[in-house]
Amino acid sequence: MKYGFPIILKMVDKRRTYIEESLLSARKAHEELATVKQTSEELLARTHQEQATILKETSLLRDQMMEKARNDARKEADKMIEEARKQIETEKEKALLSIREEAAILSLNLTEKILREKLGTKEAQLALIDRLLDEIDLAKS
Repeated sequence: MKYGFPIILKMVDKRRTYIEESLLSARKAHEELATVKQTSEELLARTHQEQATILKETSLLRDQMMEKARNDARKEADKMIEEARKQIETEKEKALLSIREEAAILSLNLTEKILREKLGTKEAQLALIDRLLDEIDLAKS
């Protein structure tokens, strides 16, 4: 037994060393895992913060673009309305001018027709001339 005991002690020491090394490795792995977990959580928190910042900036940019688009559309609509007003005014002036010209032509035609009817004879023409001369004489006196 004297000879077998040191061998058993040596095996127990090896086993204890193996267990201690295994426990040490497990502690190191646990510490590394905790470090990795903390790093992951920090990275995830930063990612969420960056995501929130990007979403906020994107929302702000979208709002600015929408406002610019609204303003541009409003300006374009105002411009189109003003151009339409000018065109309507131009067309109105053209129509009024055309109506005046037509009225003048109709008046001349009507006057010509009436004069032809009233002054169709030589006697009527002489009577008109006499009457106009009398009116001129009255105006001078």
